[in-house]
Amino acid sequence: MPPRTGPTDPNVIKLTRELRRKSKEQKVEIWRLVSRTIDRPKRSKVEVNLSTINRNTKAKDVIVVPGKVLASGELDHEVSVAALSFSKVARKKIEGAHGKVLTIPELTSKNPKGTNIKIME
Repeated sequence: MPPRTGPTDPNVIKLTRELRRKSKEQKVEIWRLVSRTIDRPKRSKVEVNLSTINRNTKAKDVIVVPGKVLASGELDHEVSVAALSFSKVARKKIEGAHGKVLTIPELTSKNPKGTNIKIME
């Protein structure tokens, strides 16, 4: 059997376990889907540009990116974005558009049921 691939960062492993627990506790599917995406091998990690976020969201939307948010493109409306990580420029652009930058654990504590959240991959 080939060796297991996936995250080796203890913080990411802890996050995936927490998301699975939250999914079972709240009986919602969104956190299980996010944990499954985070648990992928490094070669298939998610990276989303701001231009993609801008095209696929409206003002006041809440999205979760189970990977990294990159700064390519512009953001012209206010959105709340939760992700594993952000590039420095992407963080500045989101805050410049009056949006919110969150970590995934912050989002799960604010919205444990996961209502009105979009997953960007």
